[in-house]
Amino acid sequence: MTTDEQGLALGIPEDAMRRLAEMRPGSAKALFTSDLTVNEFLLVREAGFLPLGLVLGSSIYHVGIQVGRWGKNMELDTLSQAMYHARELAMTRMEAEADALGADGIVGVRLEIEFKEFGNDLAEFIAVGTAVKSEQAGKWRNDEGKPFTSDLSGQDFWTLLQSGYAPLGMVMGSCVYHIAHQRGLAALGNVGRNVEIPQFTEALYDARELAMSRMQAEAEQLHAEGIVGVQLLSLPHRWGGHTTEFFAIGTAVRPLRADHTIAAPQLVLPLTDG
Repeated sequence: MTTDEQGLALGIPEDAMRRLAEMRPGSAKALFTSDLTVNEFLLVREAGFLPLGLVLGSSIYHVGIQVGRWGKNMELDTLSQAMYHARELAMTRMEAEADALGADGIVGVRLEIEFKEFGNDLAEFIAVGTAVKSEQAGKWRNDEGKPFTSDLSGQDFWTLLQSGYAPLGMVMGSCVYHIAHQRGLAALGNVGRNVEIPQFTEALYDARELAMSRMQAEAEQLHAEGIVGVQLLSLPHRWGGHTTEFFAIGTAVRPLRADHTIAAPQLVLPLTDG
């Protein structure tokens, strides 16, 4: 199967495939597009990478219904799976566009969600970033043969490479969680008092831990040394005050050499007259 056939099989429109074909290096109409700022563009070039073009993936997804028990803390696993799968579809299509350009990776990736007015349970999941190709020989794609993905800024991408590390891929974890309601007498007993609400604390703690552990599991699958730029977001969407999504995302990284160590900073002592 050719790269174009793979892209079409993943749901990339034919118009997008034609646009990508015109941006491929060597094409008569080759012209890169990028959402990098001028400073980011210059630092990515200084790091030895050529921007090839803006790549994106989209998935309009119907998010199903799952109701939590009124007085119980619990994950809504059907919704967790839906939110994760929709993002994965968008990411996979973005990676396929980068693959069609012959890119080594994608920098400055943004993942966005927009709920649509033409359907109460419809949301568009969008992944967008700038595909880049290294000017130097080397293994930049991850162990799965896919272009690396990174949500680091151009400045952070340059700093990462200068430190002897390379991005492997964006890793993420999602958990949609129902937070139990307080029973009437318990809620009344807290009126006017400074007091911790243990069931709320436990719910938020548990939900964040699930999201973080899933993100870490993805990094382990990529054989990463660690994750940088982690964000842990609480996204209420349209589920009401007692249901929220905790979303963890970051960039898994690896050292460029097995024996790599970061040099210790040099301590400069001030001059004294004595």
